Amino acid sequence: MSTATLPAHPSPLDRVHRRFERWRRTRQRRSPIPDALWALALEAARAHGLHQTARTLRLNHTALKQRLRAAGGPPISGTFVELMPAPTVGGPACTFELETARGATLRIHLQGIAPPDLAALSRAFWHAAR
Repeated sequence: MSTATLPAHPSPLDRVHRRFERWRRTRQRRSPIPDALWALALEAARAHGLHQTARTLRLNHTALKQRLRAAGGPPISGTFVELMPAPTVGGPACTFELETARGATLRIHLQGIAPPDLAALSRAFWHAAR
């Protein structure tokens, strides 16, 4: 039989998770989430991201996203991530840039490596930007 060990210093998201679980154990069936808990969830989503917060707190992803937007702007900002391939000497280079009607942009610069499946990547980007 194994037992889970709690971290010595729980993260802020873990503390919010415990508050939600305590509320779930004591709430009346079908009662709405209190505003104070929603406020904690919004803070957690800003700090830890929408997906991780919704999953950890067992919240409806769309409901959390709507509340984030209503509370003041987009839920998360874009982040630049540079993936460094293995060093290559020369080779062809190309840049792909996709932009949605709402202004979301995806830019990919390839140099000296084979291009990935751009059709699948494009479909995933368009679907995520909706």
